[in-house]
Amino acid sequence: MISGRLKALFLRGPIGLTVVSIILGFTVGGIVLVVAGFNPFEAYGAILKGTFSKPKYIAYVIIYATPLIMTGLSVAFAMRTGLFNIGAEGQFIVGAMVAAMAGYALHLPIWLHVPLCLLLAMMAAALWGGLAGYIKARFGVHEVISTIMLNWTAFYLSNWSLTLSGFGKPGTGKSFTIQETARIDLFSQWKISKEGIQFIRSHEYLGDVLKAPVNLGIVVAIVLALLVWYILNRTTLGYELRAVGFNPHAAEYGGINVKRSIVTSMSIAGGLAGAAGALQVMGVSHKIAKLAVMEGYGFDGIAVALIGNNSGPGSVLAGFLFGGLKYGGSKIQDAVGAPTEVISIVVGTIILFIAMPKLIQTLLKFKKG
Repeated sequence: MISGRLKALFLRGPIGLTVVSIILGFTVGGIVLVVAGFNPFEAYGAILKGTFSKPKYIAYVIIYATPLIMTGLSVAFAMRTGLFNIGAEGQFIVGAMVAAMAGYALHLPIWLHVPLCLLLAMMAAALWGGLAGYIKARFGVHEVISTIMLNWTAFYLSNWSLTLSGFGKPGTGKSFTIQETARIDLFSQWKISKEGIQFIRSHEYLGDVLKAPVNLGIVVAIVLALLVWYILNRTTLGYELRAVGFNPHAAEYGGINVKRSIVTSMSIAGGLAGAAGALQVMGVSHKIAKLAVMEGYGFDGIAVALIGNNSGPGSVLAGFLFGGLKYGGSKIQDAVGAPTEVISIVVGTIILFIAMPKLIQTLLKFKKG
C-alpha cells in the first residue's frame, strides 16, 4: 500500500512532474546537439566534469547558485500568494546598490557592519517591491506591468548613483570598493601566518577551493529558504497570504485584509530579491558597476521558482541545478566545441514541460495504459 501511495504521489505530484520535465529537457538538448553535429554524451560529460571534477568548480557552482536561490525564493513567495513578481531583477539591483553604498560609507565593526548592510538592502528592496504591491492594491494596476517599469527605473537609478560624488569613481563607471568590515568572504578577514599559507598550499583541495570567492552567502540563502517555508506553512501571516492567493474574494469574506496582504507579500518578495543583490556585492563583486543590460538574476529566478515548484526547499535545489548548468555549461564550448546556448534550450524546455502537467501525467501513465 505504501508503494502504491508513493507511486500515486509521484504520478500526480510535483516531484514526478519536475523529474520528468528535467529528463525531457536534457533529451531535447541532446537532440539539438545531435542535429548540430555534436555528441550529446560528450557535451553532457563535459558539463558534469566542469561541475564536479574539482573542488574549485563545486565552489563556483555554489557561488553561482546563491543569488539564483534568493531571486527564486522571491518569485516563489509571490506566486504562492497569487502574485507574479517579475520585478525581482529591479529589486536585486536596488539591494546591490544600497549594500554598496552602506558598505562603503559606513565605518563599523564587522559584527555590526555586515548585518546592517544586509538589513538596509533588504529594507530598500522591500520598499521597492511594496510599491508595486501598493499600486496594485490601490489602483488595480497588474503587478507584471508595474514591476517591469520598476525594473527599468532601478536599472537607471543604479547607473545614475555612480555619478554621485563620493560613491562612484570618476571616469570608471564603478563604485568605490566596500569596506572589508562589510564583506562576507569566508577567508578575507583571516590573518593567516606564513605557516598557515604553507599549510593551505600543501593541501591540494583546500588550496583549490580558496581560488574561488567563497563566502557565507549560501548559508544566508538556505536560512532564508527555511524561513520562507516556515512563514508560508506555519504562521497566521502565511495562511492569510496563501488564502488571498487561492481566492481573494473568499479571503476578504473571511475577514482578511486583501489589499494589505498584497502589499505585504510584494514587500517580502522584494526583500528576498534585495538580499540576493546585497550578498552578491558583499561576497563576490564588492562593488557595483554601470549596467549596459540587465544582469538577469531576477529573470533567472523565475525559472528557478518554476522548477522548484514555488517552494523554499525546491528553490534551493533548483538554484543548485541552475547554477551547475550555468557554470558547467560554460565548459562545453572549450571541451567539445558545442555552443553554450544549448543550456538555455535545456532550461527553457524544462520550464515548457513543467507548464504542461497534464502531458507529463499522461506520459507517466502511458506504460500502465
